Amino acid sequence: MPIEYKSSCAANSGWIWRVAGGAAYLDMNLKEFSRKLGLSQTTVSRALSGYPEVKAETRERVAEAALKHGYHPNRAAIGLATGRAGAIGIVFRGGSEFGPHTSEFMGGLGTQLEQDGIDMLLSTVDGREAEMQTYRRLAASKRVDAVILHSPTAEDERIPFLMQLGLPFILHGRTKSSQPYHFLDIDNYGAIYRATSYLADLGHKRIAFINGFPERSFAEHRDQGFRQVHHERGIPVNEEFLGNGEFTDEMGYRLMNGFLALPIRPTALIAGSMMSALGAMRAVRTAGLKLGKDVSLIAHDDVFSYINADNMVPTLSTTRSSIRAAGARIGEMMLQLLSGKEVAKFEEVWPVELVIRESTGPAPVGS
Repeated sequence: MPIEYKSSCAANSGWIWRVAGGAAYLDMNLKEFSRKLGLSQTTVSRALSGYPEVKAETRERVAEAALKHGYHPNRAAIGLATGRAGAIGIVFRGGSEFGPHTSEFMGGLGTQLEQDGIDMLLSTVDGREAEMQTYRRLAASKRVDAVILHSPTAEDERIPFLMQLGLPFILHGRTKSSQPYHFLDIDNYGAIYRATSYLADLGHKRIAFINGFPERSFAEHRDQGFRQVHHERGIPVNEEFLGNGEFTDEMGYRLMNGFLALPIRPTALIAGSMMSALGAMRAVRTAGLKLGKDVSLIAHDDVFSYINADNMVPTLSTTRSSIRAAGARIGEMMLQLLSGKEVAKFEEVWPVELVIRESTGPAPVGS
């Protein structure tokens, strides 16, 4: 790791010696770099931050000079010149929100933001009230330029609260708010509607469903899609076949064990995530049943790099949507939002693909 020494000599005023690997390099600060280019410090800072009011040729000239002279802009100096913190905030409530879905999303988001030198400020809090206090503190301190919201509820109080604070945000998901806001979501209703319809086409009438926490918007949309197919087909919904909770292997195993222990067990299951599907598959095997024959299974697959539905035995039918790609796209949205350009509201709903594999088959005879 380089060691920096700030010189106090008049001859070296405004320069920093950087010692790395036994060699010494002389770095210049913003004032000296701006003087060399014959530009104001504000212009240089805005050029390096990609502000559109700076001419394209000036931005290109500054970028080339920074590369040539090894100039590394100081984030605090840029903040003073541009009024931007150069960071976005994300607040997590408790340890349960950290898991494979979060790591995939953050991987896509972080890679995208890094291209523009935007940092992420992560905060963990205990409960909703602490989360609101954190947003209030971030807005007052101006430590971030915007925040990313996640895991919304249908009537999410954070949206009007952030609007009142004047803190820009992009939501991963949707709410029922009538106020316009930036968001990206997947078609959760359509994903479960298609999966349920496909199972019904195969003759299944006893379909179980492992869903997320009921207060979450995505879980509500998925439940609506599931129930709509039953309504259209004239199939009664057996409430004993429905389970909600955190998407983990343990939850999938526990809920599926409960379904299979019922006097009349389901012949098919829709699992709301790959994690809960793994637990459900384990429960089916423990019961001595065969996937795709005795019990059909469709999982919502968030396209994890380390879990491949094609490599499972049997291969797993899924509704596919990459959460890493969603993170990257929200990163793109955030960069545009912070660019200073006038942008329309980002309101994207991504379709979800249904991929049929070996874990689904016709309903057992007599069911």
